[in-house]
Amino acid sequence: MCGMPSAEDTSVHQERPVVRPTHQDEIAAAGSELIGGRVGRWALLGRGPLTPVRVIALVAIGMFALGMVQKIPCYEWAWFRGTTSQYTHACYSDIPHLYIGRGFAEGLVPYFDRLTGDMEYLEYPVLTGLFMQVASWLTLTPDSDPAQQREQMYWMVNAGMLMVCAVVAAVCVARTHRRRPWDGLLVALAPALALTATINWDLLAVALTAAAMLMWSRGRALAFGILIGLATAAKFYPALLLWPVLLLCWRAGKWRAFFHAALGAAAAWLAVNLPVMVFAPEGWKKFYTFNQERPLDFGSFWLIITQRTGVAIDVETVNLGSTLLMVVAVLALAGLTLAAPRRPRFAQLALLLVAAFVLTNKVYSPQYVLWLIPLVALARPRWRDFLIWQACECMYFLGIWLYLAYTTSGDKHQGLPEEGYQIAIVLHLLGTLYICAVVVRDILMPERDPVRRDGSDDPSGGVFDNAPDVFVLGEAPHPARHAAHMTEGPRVEWGAARGPTAD
Repeated sequence: MCGMPSAEDTSVHQERPVVRPTHQDEIAAAGSELIGGRVGRWALLGRGPLTPVRVIALVAIGMFALGMVQKIPCYEWAWFRGTTSQYTHACYSDIPHLYIGRGFAEGLVPYFDRLTGDMEYLEYPVLTGLFMQVASWLTLTPDSDPAQQREQMYWMVNAGMLMVCAVVAAVCVARTHRRRPWDGLLVALAPALALTATINWDLLAVALTAAAMLMWSRGRALAFGILIGLATAAKFYPALLLWPVLLLCWRAGKWRAFFHAALGAAAAWLAVNLPVMVFAPEGWKKFYTFNQERPLDFGSFWLIITQRTGVAIDVETVNLGSTLLMVVAVLALAGLTLAAPRRPRFAQLALLLVAAFVLTNKVYSPQYVLWLIPLVALARPRWRDFLIWQACECMYFLGIWLYLAYTTSGDKHQGLPEEGYQIAIVLHLLGTLYICAVVVRDILMPERDPVRRDGSDDPSGGVFDNAPDVFVLGEAPHPARHAAHMTEGPRVEWGAARGPTAD
């Protein structure tokens, strides 16, 4: 046993060991008591059948299954008997309703065939529409079966496909930070993931975005761009990640990486969208016109303003206001990136920009929390902050369904009145602002960043990791490799030259 290497001697990177969260995070340490306590000094991390990635994949499957169990009241009857019951049980899902409502049950082709209801064409991006269509092909119940049975099978098929997406997202996060594989548990164990995973099809874009960030961490800019383009073909928000890439490439002088990423994103997006744009232009543009014309809706601070003041805000004003706020956020992010004392990490900027989009948008559906979960896990891998934010999101999840139960139950008034729902919205806004504020503090005070405690720069940053700065605003910052010292181990001095053994 004396010749067996300890965890301190075993690492993915030769110079530093794999991070053990139970030794750095008090919440992780307390939670580990449920399975025997902290990992021991002589533990061989990553050895044996239960590697971190496999454990995280299994945990993600387990949590996803618990989310499916939470939907059982709706699966068995509440989706098909009125509207209020699916809200009082907090198990609503768009999936079974749109199977009938968007023509999949009738064999209609999305974007090409006009629908007969209030929606002329499918209002989802092309790759999401393809996902929905494939699920309908795999729904093998005969047309002669009752509609309820066919909707149940369609939801079940989609749930299986979305479970794969959830596992992919969790595993990609686990592999993005080579030395921090256990950060993937933040994704796998996220309560909001279990609750919202099968409400809609957002997990497809989430998985593609997580895979894109994994590719970027490996220095594969073109693959990153292709995956971002595919993710944008499934949901709009992944396109926002190109702005942080541009800012960081500007500061580090890595223009070639940015051009490869942008080219890959444009090519992949066009490859998916161009056939539908050419042969079904009216159906293709429905996603964009629908979101442009959509009035302010649930979850936004715009809704609180209208409900508290009693003044209706027209859709053009809301669109203009949301756009201006996003422009301010984009410019503020540019200033923060270029003037920070140390170049921010890519995951930090990605989280801040997507969160800004969520906060300023005119609608916040409960499943939008899925967009942020992998980004928070990479930007701020601390269980306390993560759980505070998740608690706020879970309260919002309950709040919106109870509010809808209240508004659809007539004189019974089952659920949460308008004032209670406003509190739920405020909790969501405050929770998101809290996690953003902590990340901004980490950017301005790098010694508070848990990822950089050991002297790392940007382990998921790909070409940015340990790259010198080329352009900054204000006084020259500390060199990229300088970091705050760890609470344990050798001190890394700010402003000191890199030693010969740093590699």
